[in-house]
Formats: sequence, structure tokens, C-alpha cells
Amino acid sequence: MGATIIVGGFWGDEGKGKIVAHVAYSDRPTIIARGGVGPNAGHTVEIDGQKFGVRMIPSGFVYRDARLFIGAGVLVNPEVFLKEVELLNVADRARVDYRCAIIEPKHIEADRGSEHLSKKIGTTGTGCGPANVDRVSRVAKQAKDIPELRDYLVDVPLEVNQALDNGEFVLIEGSQGFGLSLYYGTYPFVTSKDTSASAMASDVGVGPTRIDDVIVVFKCFPTRVGAGPFPTEMPQEEAEKLGIVEYGTVTGRRRRIGYWDGEFARYSAMVNGATQIALTGIDKLDKDCYGVTEWEKLTPKAKQFVEKVEDDVKVPVTLISTGPETKQIIDLRKEKL
Repeated sequence: MGATIIVGGFWGDEGKGKIVAHVAYSDRPTIIARGGVGPNAGHTVEIDGQKFGVRMIPSGFVYRDARLFIGAGVLVNPEVFLKEVELLNVADRARVDYRCAIIEPKHIEADRGSEHLSKKIGTTGTGCGPANVDRVSRVAKQAKDIPELRDYLVDVPLEVNQALDNGEFVLIEGSQGFGLSLYYGTYPFVTSKDTSASAMASDVGVGPTRIDDVIVVFKCFPTRVGAGPFPTEMPQEEAEKLGIVEYGTVTGRRRRIGYWDGEFARYSAMVNGATQIALTGIDKLDKDCYGVTEWEKLTPKAKQFVEKVEDDVKVPVTLISTGPETKQIIDLRKEKL
């Protein structure tokens, strides 16, 4: 076994949490490690009608046999982390790399108090940008400096690479989406670091030769929260007619909705080095697909759309989400890989 990375292909909110949960249940990783920026990203997982919105703990927490790691590249808000540990009852398996930089109250105040960040860019106000500024300036506190985190500290790269050496499967989950990458996204309307698959590997201390698969998650109807270019954005009324009304997990802000963007998806898949595509929201494209778990039972309209995605991106669509529940999915990996 090796490592698989799951990342978002558009502007976040693609449904990565659901895809991570499915792959965890089916492929049984011993470690699920989280890369990304910090608590500015929210992942929603729905199991048996119960919804969980998590910002720090890996969304693969639903798979109880995996240890849950936060990589050194991730910013940690101790208050949010400890609250989620208690809420999700994962104290025995949640760990933080001792080198993670810490978000302090002053960072949140600076984020929310900056007209440029809060008004023009439309950040989540969680302190991530200012905390990363301190990190680059080499003045940020690290997890090892926080007494409350003492029981949760670990060397994530050491643990992950030892697991890989032992032939175990490791799942690396990203946050945000490719369009929000500081390097490759719609600058300046981006987050405070790179969000591509390469960055996720770096965040958890795994070299590129250890990665077997990169699953890029795309929504049939891409969404975006906050300001910034959105070439295929549709009018709000059109989205409401289609029955697509969504809100951000962290901010509660209403998401902007767009039509499929094949050109951007192709570029995203290229930079991320996608080996597989997970497609979410097919039930929004055609309500008759809701809850379907077999390719044969998809409608002709849905099948044509999947084929268009593959034609646009030149990567096989192996996972098709047909609803919010983890079990509402079509898994074509055995047939296509």
C-alpha cells in the first residue's frame, strides 16, 4: 500500500469530506493525515442522518480504526482543536505535529480588523493569513509551546513514513480548493498558501515518490464563497430554480453557484497530477440520480455529463457522489483502474 491524496479541484466546498469518508471505509487506512491552511476550511460529513462540520480534525474521523494527524504545514487554533477532540471523542487518536504554527487571538483580530482581508478579499476571519505572516516572519508560536496540546504532540512525517514502510495505507486529505491556491488560484482572492496536492504532501512530510494516487474532487456545479473571479457563475435566481442553495461550513455565507468549467478543471487536474476524479452533486444535475449506487442506474443525462468531464479533464471519473450520505456513491475504481 502507499499514500493517496484527496484535494479539491475548484474553489473549495467540493464535497471532499464525503469522498474521504468513503475511501476511508473502503480502503482502511491506518493513518488519515490532514494538510492545508488551517481552521478556515470546513468539511461536512453526513453519516446515518447525522451531520458533522469539522475545521481541524481530519474529516476521515468517521473511520474509527485510523489515527488522525494534523501535518506540520497546518495552522492550529488550540481552542478549535480541543473542542473538536471532545465533540468527536477522538482524544485517543488525534495528534498534532509539534511544529504546527499556532493561531492566537491577535491573529483573528488582525484578520477581522483588516478592511483589505475582510471586505475586499472576503476571508473567513479565522486568523490564518496573519498567523502565516508571523510564521514566515519566524515569530509564530508552535504547537510544542502550548501546554494544552502537550498530550497530542507527535512527529507526523516520522509516523506517516514508518507506516508506509510497513506496507500500510495512508490517506492524506487537503483543504480548500485549487482555485484558492496562493500560487495558482485567482490571486489576490485566494488563501494564504498553496492548496495543490504537492502542498498537501509537503504539509504532512511525505515525498512525491511515496504518493500512489491523487484524487481531485470536482462538483458538477462549482461553488465559491466570498469575492473573486468566477467565470461560469450563474445568476442566483437560476441556481434557485435548479434547487441549489448552499452555505459555507465555516462562515455560513451563501455560496455562489456556477456551471461546469471544463477548461479550469483540466488545468486543475494537470497541476494536481490527478490520477482519478471524484465527481459530486450528480443528483443536483439530475434528481433521478439521488442515492443511486450503480453506474447502470444513472440516467442518460448523468452518464453523458460524466463522459464530458472525462473528455474535458483526460482523467477517469472513478467516484460519483449521488447524495450527502457516505453510502450514496458509485465506486468505479475496480472497473476503471
